[in-house]
Amino acid sequence: MKVYYAPNTRAVRTVWLLNELGMEHELVRFKLGDKAMRAPEYLAINPNGRVPTLEDGDVRISESTAIAQYLVARYGKGRLVPEVTSPEFPVYLQWLHYAEGMIMPPVNTLVVETILLPPERRSEANVDRARKLLIRTLTAVEAHLQGREYLAGEFSAADTVTGHACIVASRLGADLSALPNTAAYTQRLLARPALQSAWDA
Repeated sequence: MKVYYAPNTRAVRTVWLLNELGMEHELVRFKLGDKAMRAPEYLAINPNGRVPTLEDGDVRISESTAIAQYLVARYGKGRLVPEVTSPEFPVYLQWLHYAEGMIMPPVNTLVVETILLPPERRSEANVDRARKLLIRTLTAVEAHLQGREYLAGEFSAADTVTGHACIVASRLGADLSALPNTAAYTQRLLARPALQSAWDA
């Protein structure tokens, strides 16, 4: 099992989930923006030049949510996913995919506009719009977490994906002061040793 990884990217999700499952894995480390990610050798592995990419024998997957689904389906043995017959299963699917559909688009805009672009090319209008949209997406998480510790009953792979997105949003300056359920949720996740180890990878 091999994971192509860079810190402060979606690859943290994959390593976190592998840690939660107790699975041995090899890391191939890049730095964010590393030119080696655009080199022909890596583009042959991931044509988009991004991380994560998971290699498991002849299997190669490069979308973090697809990787999560693959890992729990193939190796979870019923862990970190509700039973298909459980009322929590469709809830799990909803929140497994919520990060990429809703939270990460404004997060991506913020990363580009506040980190990747040089100051003279940044747009405050884009930043303001992204921050407003981000809070709207997190407000839906806030409402769902009322009376819940995790997104779909027990801690699940959905938390490693959408929970990670919530943490990234807060680290990019999303104000969680009016979202106490989400703020407490992110703190619960950050206390998990498997996530702490993934951040340090």
